[in-house]
Amino acid sequence: MTKPSQELLRSISDEHVLRALMMWRSLTRAQLAEITELSKPTVSESVRRLEEAGLVADTGERTPGGRGKGRVGSFYSLADVGVALVVTISHDGVTAACVDAYGDTVSRVHSPIGSPSEVGVVLPVAAVEAVAGQHVRLAVVSAADPVDRHTGRLVQLPDSPFLVGALDPVEVLRPFLSGPVIVDNDVNWAAQAEHAATGISDFAYLYLGEGLGCAVVSDDAVRRGHSGLAGEISHLITVGPSGEAVPFIEVFGMLGLRQPGSTAIDVARLLAADSRTLDAVARAVSGVVTALVTLADPEVVVVGGPWGPGLLHAISSAPRPLDLLAASVEEPSLGGASAAALERLRTALVEASRNS
Repeated sequence: MTKPSQELLRSISDEHVLRALMMWRSLTRAQLAEITELSKPTVSESVRRLEEAGLVADTGERTPGGRGKGRVGSFYSLADVGVALVVTISHDGVTAACVDAYGDTVSRVHSPIGSPSEVGVVLPVAAVEAVAGQHVRLAVVSAADPVDRHTGRLVQLPDSPFLVGALDPVEVLRPFLSGPVIVDNDVNWAAQAEHAATGISDFAYLYLGEGLGCAVVSDDAVRRGHSGLAGEISHLITVGPSGEAVPFIEVFGMLGLRQPGSTAIDVARLLAADSRTLDAVARAVSGVVTALVTLADPEVVVVGGPWGPGLLHAISSAPRPLDLLAASVEEPSLGGASAAALERLRTALVEASRNS
């Protein structure tokens, strides 16, 4: 059996030290050795390399020592290693936040918009305010619009209520950072947050709000489809108010539940609707759930959004029974995107240690 190279062993040791500091924030070399189960000389060499690479720094804090109390120990933490930018683009505005490698939000800015067309102007302004001179290694974007998985551009589809236009978040944000920009649909990020919270490996996430969205999680991964448009359920055929087969989005027009001049659903009007109207909506949602169960075979269907969970009692899961659960995560799109940004930032720091 070939022995691992010294370079590989050093990179593994450095990763253990970095990840321990990401978790515990400030540790002495003795504490690092205990947590990582590496020898003290190995930890000392790793700390030296990481200091030289600018990834770890002496905090200046010392343990009590001297006069029979043992050697004085120095505490180490991550150096100023940069942050990840997290951006959400939704109907009520643009939120930009910076997350550090400890998982702390170090800045957050929300810029409201009057119409979707303003996003292209507001997005760079919000990014400037959130970044404020920090070293940004990467960005993760959640958009309430379909997203082309290959380019990160937002895609205009018929009857999408929140049409930003031909916005390219990758191009807009590139000047503010040194690494990649990852863009995905907000429902996909919400599903990832729900997956982290529940640990369920196979489920469908149904978002029912002003817009209609779905994400399918299979074997612990969101399935995005060839171009990234999997889960765009507005045109899925379901049961109309009179029992006819119609696209899902058309049901709300037939019931008078759309916002004026838009395909966006009037949530306030829907929540105040009479039982007959709500029964018609529940039948339409049940048709969508039936399609999801038939095609994706999820273990459960998670229903989120401002009005979906309130209809759980009336939604059917035919053709076979399965659990219907209300979504459990607050701000799920932001939470999912932030978790992905943190994971990618930490991985980027490990890669930086290997390349130093």
